[in-house]
Amino acid sequence: MPERRAAGPGVTGRTGVVALAVSLALPLVGLALLLWQPEIDVAWEDHPAHFWLVLAAAVVGALIAYAMGAAALQRGDARVLLASYAFFVTAAFLGLHALATPGVLLTTPNAGFVLATPVGLVLGAVFAVWSGSDLGGERDVAIVRRAPLLRAAIVVVVAGWAALSLIRVWPLDEGVVPEQVDGVLAATAGAAVVGFAVAAWRYLRLWREGRAALPLAVASAFVLLAEASVAVAFSRNWHLSWWEWHVLMLAAVLLVALVARSQWHEERFAALYLKDTTEGEREMSILFADLQGFTTFSEAHEPREVTQMLNAYFEVAVPAVAGRYGGDVDRIIGDALMVTFNRRGDQPDHARRAALAGLALQEATATVLAENPGWPTFRVGINSGPVSVSVLGTAGGRTHTVIGDTVNTASRIEGKAPAGGVAVSAATLALLPDAEAEPLGFLELKGKSEPVEVFRLLSVG
Repeated sequence: MPERRAAGPGVTGRTGVVALAVSLALPLVGLALLLWQPEIDVAWEDHPAHFWLVLAAAVVGALIAYAMGAAALQRGDARVLLASYAFFVTAAFLGLHALATPGVLLTTPNAGFVLATPVGLVLGAVFAVWSGSDLGGERDVAIVRRAPLLRAAIVVVVAGWAALSLIRVWPLDEGVVPEQVDGVLAATAGAAVVGFAVAAWRYLRLWREGRAALPLAVASAFVLLAEASVAVAFSRNWHLSWWEWHVLMLAAVLLVALVARSQWHEERFAALYLKDTTEGEREMSILFADLQGFTTFSEAHEPREVTQMLNAYFEVAVPAVAGRYGGDVDRIIGDALMVTFNRRGDQPDHARRAALAGLALQEATATVLAENPGWPTFRVGINSGPVSVSVLGTAGGRTHTVIGDTVNTASRIEGKAPAGGVAVSAATLALLPDAEAEPLGFLELKGKSEPVEVFRLLSVG
């Protein structure tokens, strides 16, 4: 059988994997040589260089964590979210270690800041292992729902560690160097190595499924962090073996950042998504809206005037559906707006949200229309039912969207909706026991073999 290739730039095939394994093993070989041959483990104590190297690694790690976290929350993906926390907590504690650089910000070494790196590596390993575990179904939804709580807990831990370090509360009340806490460093290193090794193995399995570059990059980064943990425990302060783990941590976050940057900008982390994110099915409500009379208006006005009209409408329409009611704007094409509800599986009241959003959109845009007589008028269509959530496209262009008959029907209902009104399907209305609506009858919709019963929504109690 032909060998599978990566969906995007990366290392594929047995030769590439062997080359990667050898390159990842070199840091440990180098560390062993430095420790077994002390004469080549020369000392180099440069405080400004240490500060900027550590700070650069912390900043890059924080940036990649932010990008991953934003993508995870937008798509409702627990794996990417937990991986982002692994990089964030490691970066945060590494940043605290930068503060321990003598003579830069603090005049003397600080035990809390010196020990920050191994503590951050252990906590990062916990999130790394968690991100590689079985997270499908309700676990995925539950973790994403608790994202603010997890994020707050991490911030509290980092801020608390920094505060205790600064006020020098026991056991962080002594100025120490790594040689004075060998036992603590060895224990944390062992835990971090095991954690990152397990996480790396799980991401390698993910890579084998699709041979995409990003899972391999994350696995490699976790290997580098495991190797850095070893160097933290056994290196000699301000010697080459000690500098090695700083470089390894910077290399780990740079590797992920560079590979993510090479991916298609709209879905940089798609290769890490759970199957529920890329191939899942949800019960959702889909809202479509467009302007009746838009073509006629465009024909009679300059493109600049059409653009101004659209911007004036969307300036109030998008907040109406996406703000208070939590809709996700899937796309805006010309005068058309597509909004999804329950995309992440965390909105069981999706039909109610969609209905209220549709009414809010009409109320908001009616104000704009009143100030600009002669402009086209929005019409809204809503349908509810099973929808497939998918990532469509390849490395050259990908988008996360929803497809299925429920989506198509919502679009067709919108085309039959009265100007200024909200039309809903019987399926949506059945989920709104306190709604007031009037029947529009059984309508023939393009592409549907049977007429579809449609109602004009008047209010939702």
